[in-house]
Amino acid sequence: MIGVPLRLKTAVALVLLGLLTLLAGIGQRTIWAPSETFTASAPADAAAAPITVIDQNLRTLHGGTVKIDIEGDGNFMLAAGRPDDVDAWVGQAAHNTISGVSEDRASLQVEHTDGEATVPNPAGSDLWVSTENASGELEYSWTPPADGDWTLLLASDGTQPAPASISMTFPNDTSTPWAVPLMVLGSLLVVAGIVLALLSARRRNGEGGGEGSGFARRARARSEAKSSSRVTMAAAGVVAAAVVAGTGVAASATSPAPAPSSDAASASPAAQEAGSPVLLDAQFRRILEQVSSAVDAGDAAKDAAKLSDRVGGTELEVRTQNYKIRSQVGSYEPRMPVRSTKLLTTVVTSEREWPRSVMAVTQGEGNVVPQLLTLVQASPRENYKLVETNPLQPGTTFPTISRDGTETLAPADKTGLLYSGEEALSGLADRLTSEDSAFKDKLVEGESSPYIADTLSYQAEVVKSGENGNFSFTHKVVPESTVVFRTADGGALVLGRINFGFEGTPKAAGDKLTIGDDAAALAGGKETTTGMVLSFAESVAVYVPPAGSTDPMKLVAATRGLTGASFK
Repeated sequence: MIGVPLRLKTAVALVLLGLLTLLAGIGQRTIWAPSETFTASAPADAAAAPITVIDQNLRTLHGGTVKIDIEGDGNFMLAAGRPDDVDAWVGQAAHNTISGVSEDRASLQVEHTDGEATVPNPAGSDLWVSTENASGELEYSWTPPADGDWTLLLASDGTQPAPASISMTFPNDTSTPWAVPLMVLGSLLVVAGIVLALLSARRRNGEGGGEGSGFARRARARSEAKSSSRVTMAAAGVVAAAVVAGTGVAASATSPAPAPSSDAASASPAAQEAGSPVLLDAQFRRILEQVSSAVDAGDAAKDAAKLSDRVGGTELEVRTQNYKIRSQVGSYEPRMPVRSTKLLTTVVTSEREWPRSVMAVTQGEGNVVPQLLTLVQASPRENYKLVETNPLQPGTTFPTISRDGTETLAPADKTGLLYSGEEALSGLADRLTSEDSAFKDKLVEGESSPYIADTLSYQAEVVKSGENGNFSFTHKVVPESTVVFRTADGGALVLGRINFGFEGTPKAAGDKLTIGDDAAALAGGKETTTGMVLSFAESVAVYVPPAGSTDPMKLVAATRGLTGASFK
């Protein structure tokens, strides 16, 4: 059998080994604990490019908030946008993409793509949800502006290289999986050493304790056993406390963040973006404010050049002619102002392709009734422009359309509709031209759609009062202007332009036709003996019921503006 001295030596060795093991476990949680963050920097030899894209995967690479430090010469900007929007804006430009972190976690992985050496200045693009402008240096905490994926775009002015000094600080994995096992094992070794020492001491006492009666020896043995038991239980308590404490700390340090659902994890970025509106509310409000400011500036100065950045299409054409008329006819009414302060509702497409169309219903100073604003973004590098403004018809209830993004349909697409978009506008154009239109019973008319009645009445009055002339009227749809949004009830709201033509020819030689002051400002005179042509742009919005409905279509909004006048 093992001798008492050897047992004592073994007990001492166990205690020492246990203490070392215990200290090793504690050290992993204290002096050797990993840093809470780590920082990776872009390589100094990365190729220069006008744009740097920071991939959206880096934001969630290690969980928690990522901090970005950028240093550059002069002014630069960092913008957040949807990954597909950023890719579309970058297009064929040369750019660097920060896509990951090296294995040693010291460097950022940078991929260079050759292309256009310069690009337009990306500052102020409507694609960016948020923008940080800086000079010299920028400290940025990367937090998503909304659900979904978001990519960052870094650039100077498009002609100079984007800042190259970039470092990103990520949350680190501070878990220490061996700390608790080492503390538990060390505690068990210490207890084992103590127990072995007690047993050795007891045996030594038993071998050398021949004195006294058997009763005394038994009493002494029982006392030693109880003492040994108490020591053992105390040591076990220390172990239990260490295990509990260590386990609790470990749980706190290593508990992973809730995993995303299988649906969310399996959905690709493209799929997530496809169901998202192309504009967030904050973006839309910013765009409307800029549009409103541009229109106010143009209206005040009667200068169409001030509109060009934010107004296009029908609205630019009508306001340009309005300014020309007002410069000659002081009493001529200005075009309806555009207000952004009272935003009643928005309609935003979830279609990711270009051109993109959105709508807003607003009201404010100078707008007796709410007006429907249609804005179009022709391409990724262009901003949204106001292309049409329509006052809502009296008593009209604007159809319900999801504000979380809605489907846009091709003008010829009749899926789920009583009429396609092009059929709806063609029917309206026919009704505006003729009292006997086949669409007379397919459109709501009367007090809730006075525009139709007013137009027909105007045309009839011109014919009746024009004794010296023969007059004709046409209403023709401009197909490329048609936009169709799906409504919540499965129907559609169709917006577009109709060209209203008004021609007059003298009945007999020598007869004169007279035009109004507004048309005269464009035609260069008030009278003609050869004939005249007036052109108007009609901006309209028509509600089309879903397929199977017995309800008629309804004119939701309409207005017209003089765009041309000439003599034959």
